[in-house]
Amino acid sequence: MVDIRMFRDTVTAWAAGGSGGPAREQAELLGVHTAVLLEGLSDLAAVEALAAGRGRDLAAEGVCVVPMGGAMSVGRYAGLLGPSGLGLRLIGLCDEREKPFFDRSLNPAWAPRPGVFVCTADLEDELIRALGPARIEQIVQDEDELRAWQTFVRQPAQHGRPRHQQLRRFIGTKKGRKIRYGRLLVEALAPDQVPAPLEDLLASL
Repeated sequence: MVDIRMFRDTVTAWAAGGSGGPAREQAELLGVHTAVLLEGLSDLAAVEALAAGRGRDLAAEGVCVVPMGGAMSVGRYAGLLGPSGLGLRLIGLCDEREKPFFDRSLNPAWAPRPGVFVCTADLEDELIRALGPARIEQIVQDEDELRAWQTFVRQPAQHGRPRHQQLRRFIGTKKGRKIRYGRLLVEALAPDQVPAPLEDLLASL
């Protein structure tokens, strides 16, 4: 049975050089009308966690959230999924330094007009600033990673760095950690703590 994950996998294979026929068929079967283009899997975890926390089923709403494996792929995905491809509405979430890739690839003249929501540094930085370092450290402890964190901050490269920068780096140091904390940090947010890029993205869908 076709589901949104299968469609996402099909799109990824298409972007890697496969056929677009199956993606078109699956999009029609699922009623997909919007694609949210994300840089990676940690962003996917965060967006899905926020939607679930708000009681929203994006797949049932016709929205597919697509991690592209890096912002440099946005042109390829926009070509496949946008007006010249499947004709889906395109929404993006990106880091500030990656916004030029989105600006070059998403034409504001397209209808429906694409929207791009920009994190000041990156999504992890937005979430750490929203929750505060003390709350993040508590989450790290709850995840049984306190010893790893304490070892990390004793490294010479971390001496003198602000706590939020240390936490941001720690979250990115181990494979899979960014994805896990992308979900955990969003789940820890109070409604009034949700960073604007995430809040605005979900409100646009």
